[in-house]
Amino acid sequence: MNLFLANSLNISIQLLFAVLVIVSLLLLGVVLMQRPKQEGLGAAFGAAITDQAFGARTTDVLKKATVYFGTAFMVLCLVLGMLINRQHVKSSESLLSPEMMKAAAKQEASVPVKTPEELQQEELRRRAAEAEAASSQAPAPAVPEVPVAPETPVVPETPAAPAN
Repeated sequence: MNLFLANSLNISIQLLFAVLVIVSLLLLGVVLMQRPKQEGLGAAFGAAITDQAFGARTTDVLKKATVYFGTAFMVLCLVLGMLINRQHVKSSESLLSPEMMKAAAKQEASVPVKTPEELQQEELRRRAAEAEAASSQAPAPAVPEVPVAPETPVVPETPAAPAN
């Protein structure tokens, strides 16, 4: 029974979302067909086309359609929000079911909890093992550094220019 309710909730959300997309596109079209007072975008679609399609009182029809589609858009958004919230709550309730709580308690009981002192002792043992491993490795023989004298550049002598 619970599975049926979950599936019907998913199906209704998907259907309402499809209707919302259609209403959004219709609202967009109705708003773009309206002729503004300055003949802006309405003139681009051809003012005579809307007069022929809807009659001389086109603005009244388009205003009413805008109100209806806008109202439908808002109602659909609110209903979808409530349904998605309900779906989210039901999915989180299933995670908090008594069976899941018992399984989580068993898992927690099986995992040993370490105190901070135990964690510090483990860290000290790990560091001691690293230090012992580093000291047991044979150090590479040191190569004595021989100082090298920097070479002085040889500058050829140029004859001095005769003074006049």
